[in-house]
Amino acid sequence: MTLHSIQVQDLVETQIYENEEQVVQDALHYFLLERPDLRILAAVRRYQNDPELSLAKAAALAGVSLERMKEILERHNVPLRLGPATLAEARAEVATLKGWTDADPG
Repeated sequence: MTLHSIQVQDLVETQIYENEEQVVQDALHYFLLERPDLRILAAVRRYQNDPELSLAKAAALAGVSLERMKEILERHNVPLRLGPATLAEARAEVATLKGWTDADPG
């Protein structure tokens, strides 16, 4: 039996994995370890499309430093999201911080 003829279900049937999803996730993990270029591209795409994904999280997904991630995003013409985008967002952040400091007994 060659490696190319092993199916996902074969690995589930060995009871090493509970289900096909675990096989796929494990395979993807090792694939991306071997292909950092694809890991970086995926992180760039996620940062570009997910406004909730921070720069730090994108860097962690890509497996690079924060400064390196900034360079990568700039090279891909992806604008950095640093700080609030509007005055209203800035005011909301300040109000949240004030709430935290007012609630801090120490």
